[in-house]
Amino acid sequence: MNRNLILGLFLSSLVLLAALVSFVWTPFPHTTMNIPQKLQTPNMVHWFGTDHFGRDIFSMIMVGARTSIAVALVAVGIGMAIGVPLGLLAAARRGGWTDEIIMRANDLVFAFPSLVIAILITAVFGAGAINAIIAIGIFNIPVFARITRGAALSLWEREFILAARVAGKSGARISLEHILPNVMNLLIVQGTIQFSLGILAEAGLSYVGLGAQPPTPSWGRMLADAQTMVSFAPHLALIPGMAIILTVLGLNLMGDGLRDLLDPRLRVRRS
Repeated sequence: MNRNLILGLFLSSLVLLAALVSFVWTPFPHTTMNIPQKLQTPNMVHWFGTDHFGRDIFSMIMVGARTSIAVALVAVGIGMAIGVPLGLLAAARRGGWTDEIIMRANDLVFAFPSLVIAILITAVFGAGAINAIIAIGIFNIPVFARITRGAALSLWEREFILAARVAGKSGARISLEHILPNVMNLLIVQGTIQFSLGILAEAGLSYVGLGAQPPTPSWGRMLADAQTMVSFAPHLALIPGMAIILTVLGLNLMGDGLRDLLDPRLRVRRS
């Protein structure tokens, strides 16, 4: 029994459940302000308390969960959709100009963190969740390209690949039929890790005002709004902070558990 995988799935499922339920129900409308009830501590009516506008924090956490998940999921999808084919192409053309161009382009993207990319994008197109997705997605492309290329290079010299080449299969066909299925386990694990990093990146971008814009709740912006009220209303920062911590912890534990489950060498070593 893999305890990391079970605990990671449990924590991640709680966040996903909260995000899904928020589409049909929240304890209070997340945009409704009630100034007379502002800055309430957690109680029987408002389970996580209220913010400085009297909005229910529990409802905002639920809706913020779907914002974080949506941004991170689409951004990781962009990274995989572009990065994996580039990595496969670079491995198939190893040592050639194609490989060199792809890898140097990856190095160029790595030189600009997602926050810098987001600043450049928002300077042109304005702040918003879509631009945060693009920024995080661009940063994910070289990650998946490098992971895919590194794993694929070790496979190109294997006997079953040599047999496929002797059989007359093209490089593209070998990459799709033989290389990709054999690196998919690694990509799944890496995707889980990048998903947790995407949650953090979305929170960071929202914290500095470059992510989802009001009235859409975001955990990062909730932290930014709370920073001047920590001394007399610490729950405003503690609750969204714990939501981010538990989500990232759950995804990392799930990724670690999946790595152990999908890699037989690790199972043997730990048994």
